[in-house]
Amino acid sequence: MKILAAFDKFKDAMPAGSACDAALSGALKALGEPLTLCHAPLTDGGEGFCPILTQAASGYIEHHKVSGPLGEEVDSPLGWVNLERIPESARKMLGQKNGKLAIIEMASVAGLEQVPNAQRHPKHCTTRGVGELILIAVAEGADAILLGIGGSATSDLGLGALEALGLHFCPSGQITPAQWPAIEQITGSIELTVPPIYIACDVDNPLLGTRGAAAVYGPQKGLKPNEIEAFDDATARVAKQLCEFFNQPECTLRASGSGAAGGIGFGLNVAFDSNYVPGFELVTAWLDLSSKIKEADLVLTGEGKFDNSSLAGKGPYALLAAAYSSDTSAILLAGLAEDEAAQTVRDRFPGTAVYSITPEGTPLAEALKLAPDFLKQKVTEVLQTLYTHDG
Repeated sequence: MKILAAFDKFKDAMPAGSACDAALSGALKALGEPLTLCHAPLTDGGEGFCPILTQAASGYIEHHKVSGPLGEEVDSPLGWVNLERIPESARKMLGQKNGKLAIIEMASVAGLEQVPNAQRHPKHCTTRGVGELILIAVAEGADAILLGIGGSATSDLGLGALEALGLHFCPSGQITPAQWPAIEQITGSIELTVPPIYIACDVDNPLLGTRGAAAVYGPQKGLKPNEIEAFDDATARVAKQLCEFFNQPECTLRASGSGAAGGIGFGLNVAFDSNYVPGFELVTAWLDLSSKIKEADLVLTGEGKFDNSSLAGKGPYALLAAAYSSDTSAILLAGLAEDEAAQTVRDRFPGTAVYSITPEGTPLAEALKLAPDFLKQKVTEVLQTLYTHDG
């Protein structure tokens, strides 16, 4: 029997790889040998993006001290892979056949989880560390750069990154949105030759307006409702200045995806040869998930919380759909699977089982701490019931 474990992270509890390990450990305990176990942790471009893709392509990871979201020093991974080592379908999405690919994960250098709750506010956060990692990647001979932008704390249009690369926005340096009013003109230049940058992104929000960066993503980063309109106006003003500096048309402000991760894609698109690639589709191709699902007898997947927002077609839900279309049995296990979302899965994919792993009444702190144990226990319990004679 071949079992594929393909989990997303359980936020604040365990990364995707640990969830896969716990599930497979539970399967082994339930069914014993002989089993073929396949491990495929998922990522949406946020936490885990760099190590998951790098390890899947047998690459290597360097760690560099760079500027964090509040300007503090952080230790951030920089992944390196040979493009020849990733599946052809993923190479086609990147438009690159060979060479060295550098992988940068925004969550590890400008991530929301790196900012204490009391200090979360986009006007104080910078993408400078992203620019510093781009500098390192270029210096070390990257032929292309892949940037995962999920989980960011920032809404600075990528100005922090561009400042690290050579632009000047205000006399004080260390540009953040708090200094935007001081920007009279943009000076400086980017002297180095930056290779193509591919931005893994699964949202299509424009930069401005009711579906823009401030309105949609600002509140989760600390922006108060009464601050959204003014922040959006300031974003528009600075974005237009950036377009003028690089002689780019202002229609770039309305481009699909330009509002993701606080507009860093917008800034990089204006300044460089950069392109968006659909994040989950890229990960699916990179990990060769379609083949793995077809070859498996059972797919185990899940995430920390499975609710109606999980039904948007990414991550575990997309795996359930793929498993159903391949006639492969699938089980979803979440820290909490909300009833309505679970029933939707059962209705759309008959035969698919959905479970919450957390015992009822468990305090949140305990649920987070014991999530790996709860997942292992639930997988053992479910598989013993389904596949053993005494179940």
